[in-house]
Amino acid sequence: MQLTGLTVIGGGQMARALVGGMLASGCLKASELTVVHQTKATGDWWLSKYPGCTTSTDTVEAVSDASTVMLAVKPHIIAEVLAVKDADGKSADWSGRLIVSIAAGIGLDQLTQGVGHDRVVRVMPNTPSLVGEGASGYCVSSGVSDDDVKLIETMLGSVGIAALVTEPQMNAVTGVSGSGPAYVFLIIEALADGGVAAGLPRATALKLATQTVLGAAKMVRETGEHPGVLKDNVCSPGGTTIAAMSVLEQNAVRGAMIQAVQASANRSRELA
Repeated sequence: MQLTGLTVIGGGQMARALVGGMLASGCLKASELTVVHQTKATGDWWLSKYPGCTTSTDTVEAVSDASTVMLAVKPHIIAEVLAVKDADGKSADWSGRLIVSIAAGIGLDQLTQGVGHDRVVRVMPNTPSLVGEGASGYCVSSGVSDDDVKLIETMLGSVGIAALVTEPQMNAVTGVSGSGPAYVFLIIEALADGGVAAGLPRATALKLATQTVLGAAKMVRETGEHPGVLKDNVCSPGGTTIAAMSVLEQNAVRGAMIQAVQASANRSRELA
């Protein structure tokens, strides 16, 4: 499904990741994209990166030309964006448009009240969307049609995978996949540091650590085996890996990861 008439409000990092992935996949053409921004530097970035797109500082006008609007702004200014007016006092016309929000913690009720209808989708994407390996969760309000869901699946599926969940589950999505890349980056960095401590050159350690995480994730995805089974297959009796696993368990790495997901999910609830 081809996207047409997409207006993105906010041109920051997450918008760049998600929209950049859609443009790279070909499901969206630059000529069908309008980005509403606040600073000249942001507008210049989009124009230099994706020639043919449109940039604007006028939200009201940009929304009027859109069939789909993506709200890619910080949660604390969502209310301000939804109530925006132009220099003549004219409000943005949200009616008849599919509204897609990636603002963390902002619920469907607040979004539907702000736009005046219930054709609203709430999405939690993550930054690996930029390289086509995103993991996004989304939930929908009652006015979203089957065709709208197909469009969302196209948008998100073009940059990775997408999972339809209930709204109460969105905080957990934030904890697992929304914040998850940061956990994995930390793990890669720690693996590389360990390699350096054991005598490897920094570049070699980082290269091996990165590929190890990538390969392990691919094994889980492609074999369908439970991660615990794959872990046990590496742990030979009395061997090097089981010795390492003992250290990880002594330092409560598993528990720390679980608590990290819960902390992120709880923070998402607070933002709401």
